[in-house]
Amino acid sequence: MRDCFELRDTDAGGRIGELRVPRADVTVETPALLPVINPNLQTISPRRLADEFGAEMLITNSYIIHNTDSLRERALEEGLHDMLDFPGAIMTDSGSFQLSEYGEITVTTEEILEFQYEIGSDVGTPVDIPTPPDVSRERAASELETTKERLEVAEGVDVGDMLVNAPVQGSTYPDLREDAARHADATVLDVFPVGAVVPLMNDYRYADMVDVVAAAKRGLGADAPVHLFGAGHPMMFALAVAMGCDLFDSAAYALYARDDRYLTVRGTRHLDDLDYLPCSCPVCTAHDPDDLRSIPDEDREEALAAHNLHVTFEEIRRIKQAIRAGNLLELVEQRARAHPAMLDGYRALLDHAEQLERTDPVSKGSFFYTSHESARRPEVIRHHERLARLEVPDAVFLTEGDPSSAGEYDDSWRVEPPFGPFPRALSKSYPLTAEVPDRTDRAALEAAARGVARLVEANPDSEFTLGHRGWPEGVLEALPDGVETIDLTRDR
Repeated sequence: MRDCFELRDTDAGGRIGELRVPRADVTVETPALLPVINPNLQTISPRRLADEFGAEMLITNSYIIHNTDSLRERALEEGLHDMLDFPGAIMTDSGSFQLSEYGEITVTTEEILEFQYEIGSDVGTPVDIPTPPDVSRERAASELETTKERLEVAEGVDVGDMLVNAPVQGSTYPDLREDAARHADATVLDVFPVGAVVPLMNDYRYADMVDVVAAAKRGLGADAPVHLFGAGHPMMFALAVAMGCDLFDSAAYALYARDDRYLTVRGTRHLDDLDYLPCSCPVCTAHDPDDLRSIPDEDREEALAAHNLHVTFEEIRRIKQAIRAGNLLELVEQRARAHPAMLDGYRALLDHAEQLERTDPVSKGSFFYTSHESARRPEVIRHHERLARLEVPDAVFLTEGDPSSAGEYDDSWRVEPPFGPFPRALSKSYPLTAEVPDRTDRAALEAAARGVARLVEANPDSEFTLGHRGWPEGVLEALPDGVETIDLTRDR
Protein backbone atom coordinates (compact mmCIF):
# COMPACT_ATOMS: atom_id res chain seq x y z
CA MET A 1 0.00 0.00 0.00
CA ARG A 2 2.87 2.31 1.07
CA ASP A 3 0.94 5.57 0.76
CA CYS A 4 -0.39 5.18 4.29
CA PHE A 5 1.98 7.58 6.09
CA GLU A 6 2.26 11.35 5.82
CA LEU A 7 4.61 13.64 7.73
CA ARG A 8 3.33 16.85 9.35
CA ASP A 9 6.18 18.20 11.51
CA THR A 10 9.79 17.21 12.10
CA ASP A 11 12.50 17.96 14.64
CA ALA A 12 15.87 16.16 14.65
CA GLY A 13 14.83 12.63 13.59
CA GLY A 14 11.44 12.95 15.29
CA ARG A 15 8.25 13.58 13.40
CA ILE A 16 4.54 14.06 13.85
CA GLY A 17 2.78 12.06 11.19
CA GLU A 18 -0.51 10.54 10.16
CA LEU A 19 -0.81 6.79 9.70
CA ARG A 20 -3.88 6.00 7.63
CA VAL A 21 -5.36 2.64 8.58
CA PRO A 22 -7.91 1.96 5.83
CA ARG A 23 -9.47 -1.18 7.23
CA ALA A 24 -10.37 0.58 10.49
CA ASP A 25 -11.23 3.76 8.56
CA VAL A 26 -9.14 5.81 11.01
CA THR A 27 -6.05 7.98 10.90
CA VAL A 28 -3.64 7.59 13.82
CA GLU A 29 -1.47 10.54 14.75
CA THR A 30 2.12 9.58 15.48
CA PRO A 31 4.13 9.29 17.66
CA ALA A 32 1.56 6.88 19.04
CA LEU A 33 1.45 4.41 21.90
CA LEU A 34 -0.24 1.05 21.31
CA PRO A 35 -1.20 -0.48 24.67
CA VAL A 36 -0.76 -4.24 24.64
CA ILE A 37 -3.93 -6.22 25.33
CA ASN A 38 -3.62 -9.77 26.55
CA PRO A 39 -6.70 -11.53 25.14
CA ASN A 40 -6.92 -13.63 28.31
CA LEU A 41 -6.31 -10.87 30.87
CA GLN A 42 -7.39 -7.22 30.64
CA THR A 43 -6.21 -4.98 33.47
CA ILE A 44 -7.71 -1.93 31.71
CA SER A 45 -10.48 -2.57 29.18
CA PRO A 46 -9.87 -1.55 25.55
CA ARG A 47 -12.96 0.68 25.62
CA ARG A 48 -11.55 2.52 28.62
CA LEU A 49 -8.20 2.86 26.86
CA ALA A 50 -9.97 4.71 24.08
CA ASP A 51 -12.42 6.78 26.13
CA GLU A 52 -10.29 7.75 29.13
CA PHE A 53 -6.73 7.68 27.81
CA GLY A 54 -7.23 8.58 24.17
CA ALA A 55 -5.66 5.42 22.71
CA GLU A 56 -6.16 5.45 18.94
CA MET A 57 -4.59 2.07 18.36
CA LEU A 58 -3.74 -1.05 20.35
CA ILE A 59 -1.93 -4.32 19.77
CA THR A 60 -2.92 -7.86 20.70
CA ASN A 61 -1.53 -11.31 19.95
CA SER A 62 -3.23 -13.20 17.15
CA TYR A 63 -1.24 -16.36 17.91
CA ILE A 64 -2.74 -16.60 21.40
CA ILE A 65 -6.20 -16.08 19.90
CA HIS A 66 -5.51 -18.64 17.18
CA ASN A 67 -4.37 -21.29 19.67
CA THR A 68 -7.12 -20.75 22.26
CA ASP A 69 -10.31 -22.45 21.08
CA SER A 70 -12.77 -20.16 22.85
CA LEU A 71 -10.98 -17.00 21.73
CA ARG A 72 -10.58 -18.22 18.16
CA GLU A 73 -14.27 -19.00 17.84
CA ARG A 74 -15.28 -15.63 19.29
CA ALA A 75 -12.84 -13.69 17.13
CA LEU A 76 -13.98 -15.44 13.93
CA GLU A 77 -17.64 -14.99 14.82
CA GLU A 78 -17.66 -11.47 16.25
CA GLY A 79 -14.55 -9.92 14.73
CA LEU A 80 -11.66 -8.51 16.73
CA HIS A 81 -13.16 -5.04 17.21
CA ASP A 82 -16.41 -6.29 18.70
CA MET A 83 -14.66 -8.96 20.73
CA LEU A 84 -12.36 -6.40 22.36
CA ASP A 85 -14.86 -3.52 22.20
CA PHE A 86 -12.33 -1.09 20.75
CA PRO A 87 -13.27 1.66 18.27
CA GLY A 88 -9.78 2.48 16.97
CA ALA A 89 -7.21 0.56 14.95
CA ILE A 90 -5.96 -2.86 16.08
CA MET A 91 -2.54 -4.30 15.26
CA THR A 92 -1.90 -8.00 15.83
CA ASP A 93 1.37 -9.81 16.46
CA SER A 94 2.00 -13.15 14.82
CA GLY A 95 3.59 -15.40 17.40
CA SER A 96 7.15 -14.28 16.80
CA PHE A 97 7.45 -13.42 20.49
CA GLN A 98 6.44 -16.98 21.40
CA LEU A 99 8.94 -18.20 18.82
CA SER A 100 11.73 -16.25 20.50
CA GLU A 101 10.67 -17.47 23.95
CA TYR A 102 9.89 -21.15 23.27
CA GLY A 103 11.77 -21.96 20.07
CA GLU A 104 8.87 -23.00 17.86
CA ILE A 105 5.30 -22.17 16.91
CA THR A 106 2.64 -24.07 14.99
CA VAL A 107 1.69 -21.59 12.24
CA THR A 108 3.24 -20.34 9.02
CA THR A 109 3.33 -16.78 7.75
CA GLU A 110 0.54 -17.52 5.25
CA GLU A 111 -1.67 -19.11 7.89
CA ILE A 112 -1.27 -16.41 10.51
CA LEU A 113 -1.70 -13.52 8.06
CA GLU A 114 -4.86 -15.10 6.66
CA PHE A 115 -6.12 -15.63 10.21
CA GLN A 116 -5.36 -12.03 11.15
CA TYR A 117 -7.33 -10.89 8.13
CA GLU A 118 -10.25 -13.21 8.96
CA ILE A 119 -10.61 -11.90 12.52
CA GLY A 120 -10.57 -8.28 11.37
CA SER A 121 -7.07 -7.09 12.26
CA ASP A 122 -6.17 -3.70 10.79
CA VAL A 123 -2.40 -4.23 10.81
CA GLY A 124 -1.07 -7.77 10.60
CA THR A 125 2.38 -9.26 11.18
CA PRO A 126 4.20 -12.13 9.45
CA VAL A 127 6.25 -14.71 11.35
CA ASP A 128 9.72 -13.17 11.40
CA ILE A 129 12.75 -14.46 13.32
CA PRO A 130 13.48 -12.12 16.26
CA THR A 131 17.24 -12.63 16.55
CA PRO A 132 18.42 -11.51 20.01
CA PRO A 133 21.41 -9.22 20.65
CA ASP A 134 25.00 -10.40 20.64
CA VAL A 135 24.56 -13.69 18.80
CA SER A 136 27.15 -14.76 16.24
CA ARG A 137 27.13 -12.91 12.96
CA GLU A 138 26.54 -16.19 11.14
CA ARG A 139 23.35 -16.84 13.10
CA ALA A 140 22.12 -13.25 12.70
CA ALA A 141 22.71 -13.32 8.95
CA SER A 142 21.09 -16.74 8.52
CA GLU A 143 17.98 -15.83 10.50
CA LEU A 144 17.73 -12.53 8.67
CA GLU A 145 17.58 -14.41 5.37
CA THR A 146 14.67 -16.42 6.74
CA THR A 147 12.89 -13.22 7.77
CA LYS A 148 13.45 -11.75 4.30
CA GLU A 149 11.97 -14.86 2.71
CA ARG A 150 8.91 -14.62 4.95
CA LEU A 151 8.40 -10.95 4.09
CA GLU A 152 8.41 -11.94 0.42
CA VAL A 153 5.84 -14.64 1.20
CA ALA A 154 3.75 -12.03 3.04
CA GLU A 155 3.68 -9.87 -0.10
CA GLY A 156 1.81 -12.64 -1.87
CA VAL A 157 -0.90 -13.20 0.75
CA ASP A 158 -4.26 -11.63 -0.11
CA VAL A 159 -5.14 -9.51 2.92
CA GLY A 160 -7.33 -6.89 1.27
CA ASP A 161 -6.82 -3.46 2.83
CA MET A 162 -5.17 -4.78 6.00
CA LEU A 163 -1.77 -3.13 6.47
CA VAL A 164 1.13 -5.53 7.01
CA ASN A 165 4.25 -5.11 9.13
CA ALA A 166 7.71 -5.74 7.69
CA PRO A 167 9.92 -6.37 10.74
CA VAL A 168 13.56 -5.26 10.56
CA GLN A 169 15.91 -7.74 12.22
CA GLY A 170 19.69 -8.22 12.25
CA SER A 171 20.62 -8.45 15.94
CA THR A 172 23.27 -5.91 17.01
CA TYR A 173 25.01 -5.75 13.63
CA PRO A 174 24.34 -2.29 12.12
CA ASP A 175 25.12 -3.38 8.57
CA LEU A 176 22.66 -6.28 8.83
CA ARG A 177 19.99 -3.97 10.26
CA GLU A 178 20.52 -1.52 7.41
CA ASP A 179 20.41 -4.31 4.85
CA ALA A 180 17.25 -5.71 6.45
CA ALA A 181 15.64 -2.28 6.33
CA ARG A 182 16.51 -1.77 2.66
CA HIS A 183 15.00 -5.14 1.83
CA ALA A 184 11.85 -4.40 3.85
CA ASP A 185 11.54 -0.95 2.28
CA ALA A 186 11.64 -2.50 -1.18
CA THR A 187 8.58 -4.66 -0.44
CA VAL A 188 4.97 -3.52 -0.76
CA LEU A 189 4.50 -3.90 3.00
CA ASP A 190 3.47 -0.95 5.09
CA VAL A 191 4.84 -0.55 8.64
CA PHE A 192 8.41 -1.27 9.74
CA PRO A 193 8.92 -2.58 13.27
CA VAL A 194 12.48 -2.68 14.59
CA GLY A 195 12.42 -6.04 16.32
CA ALA A 196 14.28 -7.89 19.08
CA VAL A 197 15.31 -4.76 20.99
CA VAL A 198 13.54 -5.65 24.25
CA PRO A 199 16.63 -7.42 25.65
CA LEU A 200 18.64 -4.25 25.04
CA MET A 201 16.11 -2.12 26.89
CA ASN A 202 15.77 -4.63 29.72
CA ASP A 203 19.54 -4.38 30.22
CA TYR A 204 19.50 -0.55 29.93
CA ARG A 205 21.60 -0.72 26.77
CA TYR A 206 20.06 2.42 25.31
CA ALA A 207 23.19 3.34 23.35
CA ASP A 208 23.07 -0.01 21.54
CA MET A 209 19.35 0.47 20.94
CA VAL A 210 20.04 3.85 19.33
CA ASP A 211 22.68 2.34 17.05
CA VAL A 212 20.24 -0.40 15.98
CA VAL A 213 17.50 2.12 15.19
CA ALA A 214 19.92 4.45 13.39
CA ALA A 215 21.04 1.59 11.15
CA ALA A 216 17.44 0.64 10.36
CA LYS A 217 16.56 4.25 9.58
CA ARG A 218 19.43 4.47 7.08
CA GLY A 219 17.84 1.68 5.09
CA LEU A 220 14.27 2.99 5.19
CA GLY A 221 12.66 5.74 3.16
CA ALA A 222 11.36 8.95 4.70
CA ASP A 223 7.77 7.74 4.21
CA ALA A 224 8.32 4.56 6.24
CA PRO A 225 6.46 4.48 9.59
CA VAL A 226 8.78 2.90 12.17
CA HIS A 227 7.54 0.85 15.11
CA LEU A 228 9.90 0.12 18.01
CA PHE A 229 8.66 -3.28 19.14
CA GLY A 230 8.34 -3.71 22.91
CA ALA A 231 9.35 -0.18 23.90
CA GLY A 232 7.02 0.62 26.76
CA HIS A 233 8.75 2.83 29.33
CA PRO A 234 8.02 6.57 29.10
CA MET A 235 11.58 7.37 30.22
CA MET A 236 12.96 6.45 26.80
CA PHE A 237 10.22 7.60 24.42
CA ALA A 238 11.77 11.01 23.69
CA LEU A 239 15.11 9.41 22.83
CA ALA A 240 13.48 6.88 20.49
CA VAL A 241 11.29 9.51 18.82
CA ALA A 242 14.32 11.75 18.24
CA MET A 243 15.95 8.82 16.46
CA GLY A 244 12.90 8.48 14.19
CA CYS A 245 10.50 5.96 15.78
CA ASP A 246 6.78 6.59 15.29
CA LEU A 247 4.95 3.74 17.06
CA PHE A 248 5.49 2.07 20.43
CA ASP A 249 3.72 -0.83 22.08
CA SER A 250 3.58 -1.21 25.83
CA ALA A 251 2.59 -3.94 28.21
CA ALA A 252 4.67 -2.22 30.90
CA TYR A 253 1.68 -0.31 32.27
CA ALA A 254 0.01 -3.59 33.29
CA LEU A 255 3.05 -5.76 34.02
CA TYR A 256 4.57 -3.17 36.33
CA ALA A 257 1.25 -2.57 38.09
CA ARG A 258 1.00 -6.28 38.82
CA ASP A 259 4.28 -5.96 40.73
CA ASP A 260 3.27 -2.71 42.53
CA ARG A 261 5.61 -0.65 40.37
CA TYR A 262 4.88 2.99 39.67
CA LEU A 263 6.09 4.57 36.42
CA THR A 264 7.59 8.04 36.11
CA VAL A 265 9.50 9.68 33.27
CA ARG A 266 12.61 9.44 35.46
CA GLY A 267 12.33 5.70 36.07
CA THR A 268 10.30 3.16 38.04
CA ARG A 269 9.61 3.16 41.76
CA HIS A 270 8.11 0.43 43.90
CA LEU A 271 4.99 1.53 45.74
CA ASP A 272 6.53 0.52 49.09
CA ASP A 273 9.33 3.07 48.54
CA LEU A 274 7.03 6.06 47.97
CA ASP A 275 6.09 8.57 50.66
CA TYR A 276 4.45 10.90 48.13
CA LEU A 277 2.94 10.43 44.67
CA PRO A 278 4.79 12.84 42.34
CA CYS A 279 1.99 13.06 39.79
CA SER A 280 -1.28 14.92 39.22
CA CYS A 281 -3.19 12.23 37.33
CA PRO A 282 -6.66 11.26 38.64
CA VAL A 283 -5.24 8.26 40.49
CA CYS A 284 -2.57 10.25 42.29
CA THR A 285 -4.84 13.14 43.21
CA ALA A 286 -7.39 10.73 44.70
CA HIS A 287 -4.91 8.66 46.74
CA ASP A 288 -1.74 8.84 48.72
CA PRO A 289 0.72 5.91 48.91
CA ASP A 290 -0.84 4.55 52.10
CA ASP A 291 -4.26 4.53 50.43
CA LEU A 292 -2.97 2.57 47.48
CA ARG A 293 -1.11 0.09 49.63
CA SER A 294 -4.23 -0.58 51.68
CA ILE A 295 -6.72 -1.36 48.90
CA PRO A 296 -7.32 -4.94 47.65
CA ASP A 297 -4.75 -6.37 45.25
CA GLU A 298 -6.95 -6.32 42.15
CA ASP A 299 -8.09 -2.73 42.73
CA ARG A 300 -4.54 -1.59 43.45
CA GLU A 301 -3.29 -3.24 40.27
CA GLU A 302 -5.95 -1.47 38.22
CA ALA A 303 -5.22 1.89 39.88
CA LEU A 304 -1.48 1.59 39.29
CA ALA A 305 -2.06 0.50 35.69
CA ALA A 306 -4.22 3.58 35.16
CA HIS A 307 -1.54 5.84 36.65
CA ASN A 308 1.11 4.19 34.47
CA LEU A 309 -1.02 4.83 31.39
CA HIS A 310 -1.64 8.46 32.31
CA VAL A 311 2.10 9.07 32.69
CA THR A 312 2.86 7.26 29.45
CA PHE A 313 0.28 9.07 27.31
CA GLU A 314 1.24 12.39 28.89
CA GLU A 315 4.83 11.85 27.77
CA ILE A 316 3.70 11.11 24.21
CA ARG A 317 1.77 14.41 24.17
CA ARG A 318 4.76 16.25 25.65
CA ILE A 319 6.98 14.85 22.90
CA LYS A 320 4.56 15.96 20.19
CA GLN A 321 4.54 19.48 21.58
CA ALA A 322 8.34 19.47 21.71
CA ILE A 323 8.47 18.48 18.03
CA ARG A 324 6.01 21.22 17.17
CA ALA A 325 8.02 23.78 19.19
CA GLY A 326 11.36 22.60 17.80
CA ASN A 327 12.91 21.68 21.15
CA LEU A 328 12.76 17.88 21.08
CA LEU A 329 16.49 17.48 21.71
CA GLU A 330 16.25 19.66 24.78
CA LEU A 331 13.57 17.30 26.11
CA VAL A 332 15.80 14.33 25.30
CA GLU A 333 18.61 16.02 27.19
CA GLN A 334 16.40 16.47 30.24
CA ARG A 335 15.40 12.80 30.14
CA ALA A 336 19.04 11.78 29.71
CA ARG A 337 19.83 13.17 33.16
CA ALA A 338 17.47 10.63 34.75
CA HIS A 339 19.85 7.67 34.44
CA PRO A 340 23.46 7.09 33.31
CA ALA A 341 22.27 4.59 30.69
CA MET A 342 19.92 7.22 29.26
CA LEU A 343 22.87 9.61 29.05
CA ASP A 344 24.77 6.95 27.12
CA GLY A 345 21.77 6.72 24.80
CA TYR A 346 21.70 10.49 24.24
CA ARG A 347 25.42 10.57 23.50
CA ALA A 348 24.95 7.69 21.06
CA LEU A 349 22.14 9.68 19.43
CA LEU A 350 24.53 12.58 18.90
CA ASP A 351 27.03 10.19 17.30
CA HIS A 352 24.44 10.10 14.52
CA ALA A 353 24.00 13.88 14.38
CA GLU A 354 24.89 14.03 10.68
CA GLN A 355 22.10 11.55 9.98
CA LEU A 356 19.65 13.57 12.09
CA GLU A 357 20.66 16.79 10.37
CA ARG A 358 19.12 15.60 7.11
CA THR A 359 15.62 15.77 8.58
CA ASP A 360 16.14 18.54 11.13
CA PRO A 361 14.36 21.82 10.17
CA VAL A 362 16.70 24.65 9.20
CA SER A 363 14.72 27.13 11.29
CA LYS A 364 13.07 26.75 14.69
CA GLY A 365 12.06 28.88 17.63
CA SER A 366 15.11 28.60 19.86
CA PHE A 367 18.35 26.77 20.62
CA PHE A 368 19.22 26.37 24.29
CA TYR A 369 22.74 25.28 25.17
CA THR A 370 22.17 23.31 28.36
CA SER A 371 25.12 20.91 28.57
CA HIS A 372 28.33 20.06 26.77
CA GLU A 373 26.36 17.55 24.66
CA SER A 374 24.59 20.52 23.05
CA ALA A 375 27.82 21.26 21.17
CA ARG A 376 27.25 18.09 19.13
CA ARG A 377 23.70 18.82 17.99
CA PRO A 378 22.73 18.69 14.30
CA GLU A 379 22.36 22.47 14.13
CA VAL A 380 26.05 22.93 14.97
CA ILE A 381 27.10 20.43 12.32
CA ARG A 382 24.91 22.15 9.74
CA HIS A 383 26.40 25.56 10.52
CA HIS A 384 29.94 24.22 10.16
CA GLU A 385 29.08 22.68 6.79
CA ARG A 386 27.62 25.97 5.57
CA LEU A 387 30.69 27.95 6.56
CA ALA A 388 32.50 26.55 3.54
CA ARG A 389 29.91 28.16 1.24
CA LEU A 390 30.09 31.71 2.60
CA GLU A 391 31.79 34.49 0.66
CA VAL A 392 34.73 35.77 2.68
CA PRO A 393 36.68 39.06 2.28
CA ASP A 394 40.47 39.16 2.12
CA ALA A 395 41.02 39.98 5.80
CA VAL A 396 38.53 39.10 8.54
CA PHE A 397 38.55 39.73 12.27
CA LEU A 398 36.66 36.96 14.06
CA THR A 399 35.64 38.12 17.50
CA GLU A 400 33.59 37.32 20.57
CA GLY A 401 33.97 40.97 21.49
CA ASP A 402 33.18 44.44 20.15
CA PRO A 403 33.21 44.64 16.32
CA SER A 404 34.77 48.11 16.52
CA SER A 405 38.08 46.39 17.37
CA ALA A 406 38.31 45.12 13.79
CA GLY A 407 40.69 47.97 12.96
CA GLU A 408 42.38 47.52 9.61
CA TYR A 409 40.46 44.38 8.65
CA ASP A 410 37.96 44.29 5.78
CA ASP A 411 35.18 42.92 7.97
CA SER A 412 34.40 41.74 11.49
CA TRP A 413 32.52 38.48 11.94
CA ARG A 414 30.99 37.39 15.18
CA VAL A 415 32.13 34.21 16.97
CA GLU A 416 29.52 32.44 19.09
CA PRO A 417 30.31 29.15 20.82
CA PRO A 418 29.44 26.42 19.94
CA PHE A 419 28.79 27.52 16.34
CA GLY A 420 31.91 29.52 15.66
CA PRO A 421 32.15 32.40 13.15
CA PHE A 422 29.42 33.97 11.02
CA PRO A 423 28.72 37.32 9.32
CA ARG A 424 26.92 39.72 11.63
CA ALA A 425 24.06 39.97 9.12
CA LEU A 426 23.10 36.43 10.18
CA SER A 427 22.91 37.27 13.89
CA LYS A 428 19.11 37.11 13.92
CA SER A 429 18.96 33.80 12.07
CA TYR A 430 18.37 30.40 13.70
CA PRO A 431 20.34 28.84 15.34
CA LEU A 432 22.70 31.79 15.82
CA THR A 433 20.19 33.37 18.21
CA ALA A 434 21.07 30.58 20.65
CA GLU A 435 20.86 31.05 24.40
CA VAL A 436 24.31 30.08 25.68
CA PRO A 437 25.55 30.35 29.30
CA ASP A 438 28.12 33.06 30.04
CA ARG A 439 30.31 30.42 31.67
CA THR A 440 31.03 28.67 28.40
CA ASP A 441 32.28 25.10 28.75
CA ARG A 442 35.19 23.59 26.89
CA ALA A 443 32.99 21.56 24.53
CA ALA A 444 31.36 24.75 23.21
CA LEU A 445 34.75 26.40 22.71
CA GLU A 446 36.12 23.34 20.92
CA ALA A 447 33.08 23.30 18.63
CA ALA A 448 33.56 27.02 17.91
CA ALA A 449 37.24 26.36 17.12
CA ARG A 450 36.19 23.64 14.67
CA GLY A 451 33.95 26.22 13.02
CA VAL A 452 36.87 28.63 12.71
CA ALA A 453 39.03 25.86 11.26
CA ARG A 454 36.31 24.97 8.75
CA LEU A 455 36.10 28.60 7.56
CA VAL A 456 39.88 29.04 7.33
CA GLU A 457 40.44 25.77 5.45
CA ALA A 458 37.73 26.70 2.92
CA ASN A 459 39.35 30.10 2.29
CA PRO A 460 43.14 29.61 2.11
CA ASP A 461 43.70 32.99 0.42
CA SER A 462 42.05 35.04 3.19
CA GLU A 463 43.67 36.32 6.37
CA PHE A 464 41.97 35.59 9.73
CA THR A 465 42.49 36.88 13.25
CA LEU A 466 40.53 35.48 16.20
CA GLY A 467 39.71 37.74 19.12
CA HIS A 468 38.64 35.36 21.91
CA ARG A 469 37.70 35.62 25.59
CA GLY A 470 40.31 33.50 27.28
CA TRP A 471 40.12 30.29 25.26
CA PRO A 472 42.50 27.69 26.76
CA GLU A 473 45.69 26.77 24.93
CA GLY A 474 44.42 23.26 24.19
CA VAL A 475 41.50 24.72 22.23
CA LEU A 476 43.62 27.26 20.38
CA GLU A 477 46.09 24.57 19.33
CA ALA A 478 43.35 23.01 17.22
CA LEU A 479 43.21 26.10 14.97
CA PRO A 480 44.95 25.94 11.57
CA ASP A 481 48.40 27.44 11.21
CA GLY A 482 48.41 31.09 10.32
CA VAL A 483 45.40 32.14 12.41
CA GLU A 484 46.52 34.96 14.68
CA THR A 485 44.81 34.98 18.08
CA ILE A 486 44.20 37.83 20.51
CA ASP A 487 43.00 37.23 24.09
CA LEU A 488 40.48 40.01 24.58
CA THR A 489 40.41 39.46 28.35
CA ARG A 490 44.07 40.48 28.59
CA ASP A 491 43.95 43.38 26.18
CA ARG A 492 41.18 45.36 27.85
